[in-house]
Amino acid sequence: MNQLSYKTRYVSKKEHQKSWYIVDAAGQTLGRMSTQIASILRGKHKPTYTPHDDAGDYVIVINSDKLHLSGNKWSQKVYHRYSGYPGGQKTINAKDLNIKHPTALIETAVKGMLPKCPLGRQMSGKLFVYAGAEHPHSAQKPVELK
Repeated sequence: MNQLSYKTRYVSKKEHQKSWYIVDAAGQTLGRMSTQIASILRGKHKPTYTPHDDAGDYVIVINSDKLHLSGNKWSQKVYHRYSGYPGGQKTINAKDLNIKHPTALIETAVKGMLPKCPLGRQMSGKLFVYAGAEHPHSAQKPVELK
């Protein structure tokens, strides 16, 4: 019996090429946009994807305050946080959170789609979310992502 052995070649950290992408969140649906951003942060869009290494690219999100949520999610979607003390659980709906902290909706959605380990925290550090249209990363020459 002749068996063919194919070996998957994993790329080392030195061989990864990091790119910068910019996403305009104005009018985009939160979930669909967040899945694409999480895929880029992990590096799954590249043929050199390595699951145990940070192979992803940097992502800049602008206009996060002009995000779109479908249905009644602005009033019904609830975000929880807990201080660890008795009676320390606090909730806020999506509309109030967007007014108070406009970048939090995208940050929490994308972080929830990344691995829950030190590698996932490193990947989430490559996400930059801004409420307005300006960002300080023009020197990196980001490519617009459709």
